[in-house]
Amino acid sequence: QVQLIESGGGLVQAGGSLRLSCAASGRTFSTYTLGWFRQAPGKEREFVAGIRASTLFTSYADSVRGRFTIFRDGAKNTVYLQMNSLKPEDTALYYCAAKTASYITSREGDYNYWGQGTQVTVSS
Repeated sequence: QVQLIESGGGLVQAGGSLRLSCAASGRTFSTYTLGWFRQAPGKEREFVAGIRASTLFTSYADSVRGRFTIFRDGAKNTVYLQMNSLKPEDTALYYCAAKTASYITSREGDYNYWGQGTQVTVSS
């Protein structure tokens, strides 16, 4: 069982930066593939970024590639999402998710555990 708790959301102006954190419990955290998803009002939840446990290979949605960076700190059982050059269209509720299989997918149904989300609002 894994519990995920996100933090770091807030209000920022366009062009600014935020770093989201997702703290995880569970001794097998280091073996999980982790992902960040987001859901804007009136839209479906979408994949943002993912990181594999073993190789630290990362994957990004086209809309955030080059602006967002996902990384993990195994010693702290935490995964981060560094978000730079934020745009108003990045406004959403951001979720951390974990899956036991080792490959990254963009399908939310493949993820076994979810956090409650942290709100990111980017003003123009």
